[in-house]
Amino acid sequence: MRRRLALLAVATTSLVLVAFLVPLAMLVSTVAAERATAEATAQAQSLAALVALGDRGSLDTTLRQVNGANGTPITVFLPDRTSLGVPAPWDRAVELAARGRSITVETPTGREILVAVQGGAGGTSVIRTFVSTGQLRQGVGRAWLVLGLIGLALLTVGIVVADRLARSLIQPVGQVAGVSRRLARGDLDARVDPAGPPEIRDVGTALNHLATRIRELLTREREAVADLSHQLRTPVTALRLEAETLRDKDEAARVGEAVDTLERMVTQVIREARRFRGGVARCDATAVITDRVTFWSALAEDQDRPVRLRIPGTPLPVGVSAQDLAACADLLLENVFANTPDGTPFTVELAPGPDGGALLTITDEGPGFSYPVPVDRGTSGRSSTGLGLDIARRTAEGSGGRMRAGPSPSGGAEITLEFGPAAS
Repeated sequence: MRRRLALLAVATTSLVLVAFLVPLAMLVSTVAAERATAEATAQAQSLAALVALGDRGSLDTTLRQVNGANGTPITVFLPDRTSLGVPAPWDRAVELAARGRSITVETPTGREILVAVQGGAGGTSVIRTFVSTGQLRQGVGRAWLVLGLIGLALLTVGIVVADRLARSLIQPVGQVAGVSRRLARGDLDARVDPAGPPEIRDVGTALNHLATRIRELLTREREAVADLSHQLRTPVTALRLEAETLRDKDEAARVGEAVDTLERMVTQVIREARRFRGGVARCDATAVITDRVTFWSALAEDQDRPVRLRIPGTPLPVGVSAQDLAACADLLLENVFANTPDGTPFTVELAPGPDGGALLTITDEGPGFSYPVPVDRGTSGRSSTGLGLDIARRTAEGSGGRMRAGPSPSGGAEITLEFGPAAS
């Protein structure tokens, strides 16, 4: 856009300059020629009185002085066809002037001026002077150069003004585009500082209102989820009371543990729904994955599951919140425990991503996927909701990454989450 505005300014300014400078240049050329012609004519007419007196000696002396001091040659043709001054041929133009008519004749090399002098004793005499092309154009080149420099200066000023104008338009538009990209990445705190023309300021103000409205809607939605989840506490409490009335202590303990797990999940849903702030998400993947594998290692030890952990010793910042990354790890590890028999080994590997971020790969040596990999939301080949992998996929894609799922080299299942780098 900036280049187009500059080109538009160049084209417009050029047309204006051509419309004014070309006629002005022609006028300068015409004025210079007329000035030189007028000077030569005045000089020739100043000799008319002397020519009319017919004193040949005085006339010859005067012509010698005038021709020696002036760059314009002067010739006087007498009625007897003789001439004084600078030699010149008696041509048709002189013949016409000798009939009593003063004329100006254009020639390839200049302009010939003929002044008829009547009243002499022998008839009509003719004073001839000649103005060369160089004299006709004297000063024109310098005037054209000045006009050209003025035109170039005006064109430069036009380009500079157009560039400043384009910058004043582009900077607010660029700011609006940048804030839009930040909003698309989930940074709902991004706002535009309205600037520029009124129309662009209106766009920036509207974008700020849109961001505020999105934040309000998301907050309202999450609060509704939290309220709904909170309402689940009543039936959970009822289940706990029912579990405590069981006569079989072992069964009561087992049911109570399941109720405790359900209550923790409800609490986690409430906490997750209300922790939303709309800022830029980031965390250290190394610390989060280490913490979650340590948590699940206790259950793996109870089920005699060998755990292989490969994690770098340096931080790996990713564009995901710590809670979301922990939830992804918990979902994938829970799938391993739920879909493979006790004693099945699994591997958790965290590595730097090719373009920053991190690669989280969880591999097990279980039966693998005996059905098409459930990548669509709500699709499952087992007795589950089918939301686990979809949640993990959307979390990875939200950071600019992706998810890959398929068989492992040993025939089990392998799921890789690629998380984008944290925003600077």
